[in-house]
Amino acid sequence: MDSKNDIMVPELTNYLEYLKYQKNYSDYTILNYQDDILEYLNYIKSESLDFKSIQYSDIRFYLMYLKDNKRDDNSSINRKLSSLRGFYKYLANEKVVDSNVFSLVNGPKKSKKLPRYFEYNELEELFLIPDKTLPLGQRDSLLLEMLYATGVRVGELVQIKVSDIDLGNRSILILGKGNKERYVTYGEYCEEALKLYLEDGRVALNTHNSDYLFFNHNGGVLTERGVRYILNQIIQKTSIHKNISPHMIRHSFATHLLNQGCDLLTVQKLLGHESIKATQIYTHVTTDRLKEVYYHSFPRAKKD
Repeated sequence: MDSKNDIMVPELTNYLEYLKYQKNYSDYTILNYQDDILEYLNYIKSESLDFKSIQYSDIRFYLMYLKDNKRDDNSSINRKLSSLRGFYKYLANEKVVDSNVFSLVNGPKKSKKLPRYFEYNELEELFLIPDKTLPLGQRDSLLLEMLYATGVRVGELVQIKVSDIDLGNRSILILGKGNKERYVTYGEYCEEALKLYLEDGRVALNTHNSDYLFFNHNGGVLTERGVRYILNQIIQKTSIHKNISPHMIRHSFATHLLNQGCDLLTVQKLLGHESIKATQIYTHVTTDRLKEVYYHSFPRAKKD
């Protein structure tokens, strides 16, 4: 199915506006929802079906199409189902459809993946790359330091305004998922990078006199996609053979806190997780640290 033949039905346009203005979803997340739903609508069109009167049996065939024709993995299929559940819940609430038929559908069993993270020495190599004599280098240095120091999501990072920062207390007011506010703290390394950027680089980049913290080279507000591009450019200049993403730095933040003895509840609050279950994925990556403490502390762990 050719994306050039995508048809943006009015119901989808309304739903995307609902996600943006009512749910406060990021542009990146909304774009992913749009792609998932358009793919589904194209399939429905190719099968001469009406998305407003879809049946459970039709969905099973769609799942077979994703698995056999598209070769999607279980994680991708579950993500697409989640997008469609949200869309049809909205349609049901708006009385466009009688019920959310996707609420009856269980996706394939999700394979558990360990969260990928950087070792601290790898992060140190990343921190050395930006040229702090240049405005963009100062921005990139702060971007790295702030992602690691606070563990914020990339969508939260690009929304930070200077007025959200309490320089005296080294804290930032973050607007998280569902418009929930929380404060995050940053340390001395981030403070140093922030001070340099505010006094120099940001002055040069902020050509439109905006209150936002991060800007692109044209003076526009930096986007989530822009952050990902910057990180990809940085890692290519290192000896590190790993893919990089803002979320991987967030994983590193949580993992390193736990490895240094921080309790899970505190990490949950710092990450802005609504449930402790979301934070528990990090506990298994601290096994090496637990072994180290055991062999160092337990009297009969090893012979003299």
